[in-house]
Amino acid sequence: MAHMNCSGPLLATTITPVAPLDDPNRLIRFFESSSNLAVSTDVRSCLLAHPNIELRFTKSECNAWVDVYVAYWKATGKILAVDDGEKGGWSKVYELWKDVANALIRGYSNSGFEAWTIPCLYVTARYLRAFAIGADEEQKVGNGVSFGIGIQDDMAGDHGKNEKLEDAARIINRIFTLCISDRAPLESSRKWGLYYTTNLLFKTYFKLNSIGLSKNIIRALQASRIDMPPMESFPKSHIVTFKYYVGIILFLEEDYVQAEEYLTDAWNMCHKGAQRNRELILTYLIPCHLLTTHTLPTAHLLAPYPRLQQIFGDLGQSVRRGDLAGFDEALANGENEFVRRRIYLTLERGRDIALRNLLRKVYLVGGFEEPKDAAPPLRRTRVPVAEFGAALRLGNKTLDRRLENDEIECLLANMIYKLR
Repeated sequence: MAHMNCSGPLLATTITPVAPLDDPNRLIRFFESSSNLAVSTDVRSCLLAHPNIELRFTKSECNAWVDVYVAYWKATGKILAVDDGEKGGWSKVYELWKDVANALIRGYSNSGFEAWTIPCLYVTARYLRAFAIGADEEQKVGNGVSFGIGIQDDMAGDHGKNEKLEDAARIINRIFTLCISDRAPLESSRKWGLYYTTNLLFKTYFKLNSIGLSKNIIRALQASRIDMPPMESFPKSHIVTFKYYVGIILFLEEDYVQAEEYLTDAWNMCHKGAQRNRELILTYLIPCHLLTTHTLPTAHLLAPYPRLQQIFGDLGQSVRRGDLAGFDEALANGENEFVRRRIYLTLERGRDIALRNLLRKVYLVGGFEEPKDAAPPLRRTRVPVAEFGAALRLGNKTLDRRLENDEIECLLANMIYKLR
């Protein structure tokens, strides 16, 4: 049915290693329908038995799909065994699933799989990464690992030994090369799979703490942009994820203006109901916005995100009040989370904004000059350095000595330079 209708998503469901909710026994039935000795013959007979198969397959394609489904059958058997409690099986699952990925890659490279089938690459690459993570976790903690294939927190990856995930990254990179090197016309090109595989590579490199490798992918995309479909033609979910990761890469390179642009685009394009994704975007957009515009998020913006309120609430209040001691305390209390998210150094720069607000309060509290004649009152344009010094001692309770005027003047000069 998938081949007759050229439905890539429907075809991809036939090589998914997770049974659908409406048919939880599908994998069991599929595995029990054949044996190790007969699986190749059974799959081939099933494919060739279709009355219209010649309309969709060449002999080379048929042989390649047989290889894919035979590899999938073997991987399914091991997945079911692990689900039944077999210990130490995720490494074997990964190796067998890698055979599925390699069979698919050969099918595209040598047997001319059509571009409409690229959702099969999506499913294969996605679960390859998931099984690699499970296999690495199994090796780290022993056979008692509990493994799931849900959403992974890529910014909080374990940076220890990840042999399987590194191997998976190489396989996914081959899939990326398979897509970007396709020279077929755009309407039948594998280039439509570029952003999905790019995003999967980003996620993998972030998990491996090898973010620098992402720049090679970005450069390859930029070099091939002329031959690619326009970005707006790709699925919006692919674009949002791509802009999110590029925004983080620019954020970590301290190019906050460009990072804010990419993250803002991701935020505006992200589906309103994708609460978790929008929260992840704001995690980096808020520090960017703090440094580029010296403004903080409103309570209304943070209201749907209790976790962000916890992360940025005390810090934001301290910045608004010009409370240096409160800022230092909030930064120290959230240090582990900020470091885990790689936003600590950026947020630390927010202390300058808090200091600016403190100095501004000194200016406002200073009041007005004595009016001359009937002229309206004007605020003081000259503030004694000693008043700034008193405010600094009040705002920074850890300061146990009186600052010299030279130190205060130096601090003020630095603030003027930084925030001009």
